[in-house]
Amino acid sequence: MPEVRPPSVEVDALKSDSFGRIALMRGPDGLFVRRDLIHVPGWLRLPAWWLARREARALAQIEGLPATPQLLGWNGRQLDRSYMAGAAMYQRPPRGDLAYFRQARRLLQQLHRRGLAHNDLAKEANWLVLDDGTPAIIDFQLAVRGHPRSRWMRLLAREDLRHLLKHKRMYCPEAITPVERRVLKRHSWVREAWFATGKPVYRFVTRRLLKWEDNEGQGPKP
Repeated sequence: MPEVRPPSVEVDALKSDSFGRIALMRGPDGLFVRRDLIHVPGWLRLPAWWLARREARALAQIEGLPATPQLLGWNGRQLDRSYMAGAAMYQRPPRGDLAYFRQARRLLQQLHRRGLAHNDLAKEANWLVLDDGTPAIIDFQLAVRGHPRSRWMRLLAREDLRHLLKHKRMYCPEAITPVERRVLKRHSWVREAWFATGKPVYRFVTRRLLKWEDNEGQGPKP
């Protein structure tokens, strides 16, 4: 993977949490986004590094795919990716914009054909509405790589789609089709297992240990 780019200056702080600091940077070639692990607490450095490396590998796998960040550099401490001008879905809701959700579904299909499932699309913060009104996807820390036709990847792809349809139901309820309603009602064993085992642990770690707010940055839910 390419190393982190030449010296640059920070333009704006975008987000800071226990797993790193994300900032908008300006370098010789223009704007880009940097995730920096330098201020991560010692006890979280290993999981923070693991998540950043996971994102770097996911971005390398979808190199050249439009409406997704492009990997610019990863040196084990800083991850640089291309900047996409827009706003998070909850900041610029695509209410009544059926074209947005059609394009978002095509983008998901392209992502899955590359052998990648995002695995965190319930968060509206991970869906962008670009300046031209089209969708984009960010934050690939939890993405899973695999053969697109494998049973496991097809299952995860269906979960990605179900999360997209939840957002469509929120902002374009009149456009939900009968088939999409069936997809929304059909919960996989992955979801059931997550809510029974992983979710309680996740809530304990994020709320009690890391002091994150519930649903921070996710927007309203149906």
